[in-house]
Amino acid sequence: MYSCQVTTTGIRPEEPAGDKPRLSKRTVTENALKLADADGLDALTIRKLAQHLGVTPMALYWHFRSKEDLLEGMSEQVWGEIDVNADPGAPWWAQLQGMLESLIGVLRAHPAAPQLLLEHEKRNEAALRANEVALDILRTAGFDPQHASMIARSALWTGITLVMSEPGFHPDLSAEERAEWQRRSQIQLSMLPVAKYPRLVECAGPMSACDDPDFHYQFGIRLFIDGVRAAAARQQGQDGTPEGPGPG
Repeated sequence: MYSCQVTTTGIRPEEPAGDKPRLSKRTVTENALKLADADGLDALTIRKLAQHLGVTPMALYWHFRSKEDLLEGMSEQVWGEIDVNADPGAPWWAQLQGMLESLIGVLRAHPAAPQLLLEHEKRNEAALRANEVALDILRTAGFDPQHASMIARSALWTGITLVMSEPGFHPDLSAEERAEWQRRSQIQLSMLPVAKYPRLVECAGPMSACDDPDFHYQFGIRLFIDGVRAAAARQQGQDGTPEGPGPG
């Protein structure tokens, strides 16, 4: 769920005396996320963020040496919003499902988050913690390190994919523009030659729009968890779905 990161050291600029009160790192990343969610991640700049906060760009360089450094901080902010407090009394698969549901909730709350995690997946403390908890759930359930690692990585990609595959997903469009895009897409599919594409015409509505987003996410989560439980059953060599794949 993360990739290697090469870190650099450097001296931060002196904090400008006129930019008071001092901004916290969390305040900066929270406001950066707000701007990215509203205007898109690519539109975010240090200068635009400084204007939003009412400070000079140098005040932000006290916390982040560059935009790349800021993006890493925003990524950690997103990871930190995921609830990793799994209920130890719940079945292992329910604990995993709870983490996946929390991940998806965070990604849905921040339209810029999928791109942020895809392009800036580093070893920040919050990401390490989430990975550690997920792996512990799976290892305690009986999965070996290889299978536990595969499932943990797949959980992240499943969350991102579910958000980005919601019909009509376009974080850079307004609600009205998104509705119009969905309408046009549905018309285009419904007007295909019926003899050649009977199923696409039949499913033009749900293929183009998402009238029930909750169903989209609940189904996707169930599909993933059912698959993990089936993998546990296969590893144990049983036909049913036990509480875990057993030791070993």
